Amino acid sequence: MASALTDKLTRLVKEMRGQARITETNVQDMLREVRMALLEADVALPVVRDFIARVKEKALGQEVLGSLKPGQTLVSIVNRELAATMGEGVADINLAAQPPAVILMAGLQGAGKTTTTAKLAKHLIERRKKKVLTVSGDVYRPAAIEQLKTVTKQAGAEWFPSTPDQKPLDIAHAALDYAKKHYFDVLLVDTAGRLAIDEALMKEIKDLHAALNPVETLFVVDAMQGQDAINTAKAFKEALPLTGIVLTKLDGDSRGGAALSVRQITGAPIKFAGVSEKLDGLEVFDAERHAGRILGMGDIVALVEQVTAGVDMEAAQKLAAKVKSGDGFDLNDFLSQIQQMKQMGGLSSLMDKLPSQLTAKAGALDMDKAEKDIKRKEGIIQSMTPLERRKPELIKATRKKRIANGAGVQVQEVNRLLKEFEQMQGMMKKMKGGGLMKMMKKMGGMKGMGGGGMPKMPF
Repeated sequence: MASALTDKLTRLVKEMRGQARITETNVQDMLREVRMALLEADVALPVVRDFIARVKEKALGQEVLGSLKPGQTLVSIVNRELAATMGEGVADINLAAQPPAVILMAGLQGAGKTTTTAKLAKHLIERRKKKVLTVSGDVYRPAAIEQLKTVTKQAGAEWFPSTPDQKPLDIAHAALDYAKKHYFDVLLVDTAGRLAIDEALMKEIKDLHAALNPVETLFVVDAMQGQDAINTAKAFKEALPLTGIVLTKLDGDSRGGAALSVRQITGAPIKFAGVSEKLDGLEVFDAERHAGRILGMGDIVALVEQVTAGVDMEAAQKLAAKVKSGDGFDLNDFLSQIQQMKQMGGLSSLMDKLPSQLTAKAGALDMDKAEKDIKRKEGIIQSMTPLERRKPELIKATRKKRIANGAGVQVQEVNRLLKEFEQMQGMMKKMKGGGLMKMMKKMGGMKGMGGGGMPKMPF
């Protein structure tokens, strides 16, 4: 997220940490660089001015000047003020109402409202154990109603039918009545967007708000919009009593100014962030953790949560038991390891949450190439017969050619995968019977990742 801003601030953080003495001159130099980085990232000018003023006041105070490590103290101030700009900590969604709690989704067309509605439905079902109904009041955009129907089904929620010839107010009343009669906990209302702000859009959504009296009015904004996001936020804030913001497309290579601006411009807390196109790609927004990501400090908590959510614990325990008992590690197990990696969101998603010092060391690794390599390996194994997966030793020249043709790769790719599998298999054999500690000690003595025949992982 906000790669250009992160790169610049990460470099500044390194320079600041190295400062043995803080003076007004080097604070001014540092703030000038921060100001430029924020403006280039499309952060709104009033937000930049306020942020710089707060950091300057604290940086020239006793907290920094009296510190034994002033550079690190300065970094912590920038981190703290970044978090304060985006809102302190976590602002949870409010469901304290007589069921059904109505949540109104607002925003421009293209911001990702419909997908976000389904993501939020999935979140409420899985995390809050709620019975959720969705309805579309977007009677203008072609296929908007069908799109919500499809993604709602994928999210595991129930969809209330509507048609383009109905009025949005009539749809809303009918959905609310249905939700009450069928004991739904939450009703998510996806509203119409426009390509730009207009009076008709604002009047319609005001009428919907008055009729539904929602407990939450969430403003969905595209993090890649830059300054346009700020203007849109102002217009919606004037029209509606916004209770929260959902930032979408934070995983994109955007300048990321919206994330730092919308909180201050609207006064509404950022409640969720869309971090991938998948329906589980919605995170509860944590300002402090997000500030750490922008400064290149990573987000280890989010990384642990992502890995934990993606790992099939039952499958992992079965594999551990299999290795311990001495049963052969076969290509089905190898495939399972690759698929676990995909379930965690892929390499790029995991790397995004690591501190910049670690990602810099892996800078030579081409993420796109690595992701494609994972998919290629999966395709090769899936082109094998069940018997071949259980007994890889059967795979000779003619079988290799058939497998390569089935996966759409060269025979050399099949050979490479089988070699990697043999290395992994050898490692698993060493783990059996207490050989794990010996192997770890041996690895510890190796120089670099490539030395000593260290087995290559499937990802």
